[in-house]
Amino acid sequence: MTYHPPLTITPAILNLVAHISEQVGRLSVFSANADLRLRRIARIRTIQGSLAIEGNTLSEAQITAILNGKSVIAPPREVQEVKNALAAYEQFEQWQANNETDLLAAHAALMMGLVDAAGHYRSGGVGVMSGKTVIHMAPPANQVPRLMHDLMHWLATSELHPLIRSAVFHYEFEFIHPFSDGNGRLGRLWQSKILAQWHPLFANMPVETMVFAHQADYYAAIAQSTEQSDNAPFVEFMLGMIRETLDAQSTPQVTPQVTPQVEAVLLILVQQTRALLAKEIQILLGLTDRKSFRIAYLKPALAQGLVEYTLPDKPTSSQQRYRLTEKGIAEVTQYLKVNAPELTTLRLSNTLRSELML
Repeated sequence: MTYHPPLTITPAILNLVAHISEQVGRLSVFSANADLRLRRIARIRTIQGSLAIEGNTLSEAQITAILNGKSVIAPPREVQEVKNALAAYEQFEQWQANNETDLLAAHAALMMGLVDAAGHYRSGGVGVMSGKTVIHMAPPANQVPRLMHDLMHWLATSELHPLIRSAVFHYEFEFIHPFSDGNGRLGRLWQSKILAQWHPLFANMPVETMVFAHQADYYAAIAQSTEQSDNAPFVEFMLGMIRETLDAQSTPQVTPQVTPQVEAVLLILVQQTRALLAKEIQILLGLTDRKSFRIAYLKPALAQGLVEYTLPDKPTSSQQRYRLTEKGIAEVTQYLKVNAPELTTLRLSNTLRSELML
């Protein structure tokens, strides 16, 4: 019998597909003209979001530092997870979504040095836990090769819209749980791969960041689809995350999370020809309360990956200085273009003049 994952096409799914398709059309020009720097920022955000769902604590700034060959103070396993993800996404364009060999190669890249059977289906039973409670017992290991073969064949032959097909694959992959570890991050990567083969815009669309922001709902949608034996709840959830990500990308303003205080830090740093000490930024902002400056201005800028340490392995050093990250440069560029065009006459550093495209 031909394998068909259980799915009810709901009005919500149809409406989401229509909305997303419209947004993709609007954003296609941006996708075609996005420079390497912006694509790199999106890739870092994608990796940070996907790994954070699995408990990885590294920030975008730390991931950027690893990408640039710098050392960071973090648990070795988490650093290895980042290095593996960076290596895997370098191969992203080479893989074919409906090729099982490529899927196994992707798992090998993501889990190298983290599990013994990287790139191979599991040989034992596995369950999905919530605390000490088993919320899903995956099919027996001896059934995994057949189930994955059927799923990959369905992916290659299904006539469902790629948006729906990608989400159905994601859920079915998580239900089978074919590997001993790394199923979540590979499922999310492979959904992005399916979408990117439909439209290249999705190769640089950080949907994982939005999923991380709704992590509890992500797992709830998986549980609901399992309980109902219907992919629809999970498909609706994932399409909702894609819609929100695209809507955010199409909004030119500085994102709501970037407060006026953080904007002020960015505007100070963008005018400098060198990285600044914290006290120098504070003075230039005209602030007298050191504690308030760090809590309201500096720490949020660091947490959002807009500003980074010059000495990431010595965060408390008296010589610690601060500079804009690539994400920070992109953020302040957009801010100046949209919200304060009169500031484009600022005397920017020579390095930033070429990067800001003002």
